[in-house]
Amino acid sequence: MGLVDRNNNLNFYEGKIRVKSPLDEEFACFEGDKYIEHIGEHVEPWTYMKYPYLKEIGWKGLTGGVDSGIYRVGPLGRINVIDGFTTPLANEAYKELIETLGKPVNSTLAYHWARLIELLYASERALELSRDKDVLKQDLRNKVGKPTEGIGVVEAARGTLIHHYKLTEDARIEKANMIVATTNNAGAICMSVKNAAMGMIKNGKVDDGILNKVEMAFRAYDPCFACSTHCLPGTSPIEISIYDKNKDLVKKIGGVPNDFTAF
Repeated sequence: MGLVDRNNNLNFYEGKIRVKSPLDEEFACFEGDKYIEHIGEHVEPWTYMKYPYLKEIGWKGLTGGVDSGIYRVGPLGRINVIDGFTTPLANEAYKELIETLGKPVNSTLAYHWARLIELLYASERALELSRDKDVLKQDLRNKVGKPTEGIGVVEAARGTLIHHYKLTEDARIEKANMIVATTNNAGAICMSVKNAAMGMIKNGKVDDGILNKVEMAFRAYDPCFACSTHCLPGTSPIEISIYDKNKDLVKKIGGVPNDFTAF
């Protein structure tokens, strides 16, 4: 899922929200202020994070495939919904990725490749904007309108960012709803971590090396809690709990040392 312009090219600030299926077919394309008609938010009792899903499909749990309502946003999500870039070098890099991996690109680690292409696009676009007369003019102030209700959608680096505010007559926030990029990716992150753990843990062997490899699955999404994983002792505060088939705790890996004091 991601924003596209009228030609289905990448756009970070304007356009429609486009959703494509795992079969590379357009599933939906709608204006940002219609997001409530298309996106629902599922709640689980074991986490504060909500799980967005496509209402037309419904919440089917943490499962993938064409029958799943879970979607992905961010560099890879944008690569999958666009038809191209508006700058020449980024568009050539985009074509190379598609020729190499096909479309849609389902490999989670391809997020990094997509991120590099967007960095190239941002560099080209910044040069274009530096020569734009509208950017250079002195008319910098927007007129203040009447406080009502507004919905804004942009593409943050991590993915689609939805802000929805309803104001009182004296411009106080009465209601607010935000679906940020990491929330949009919540379901996909859970599945990626599960798949990585199932693929890496063999014969009950678990160690710090396995932990590092499992981390690769969610770090590809660049989640907004990534900064909290830095720790002065040089260890990751992430903790993985291993349970057997009877749901009994077998082992814990990682975590912050008991004598560590946060600053």
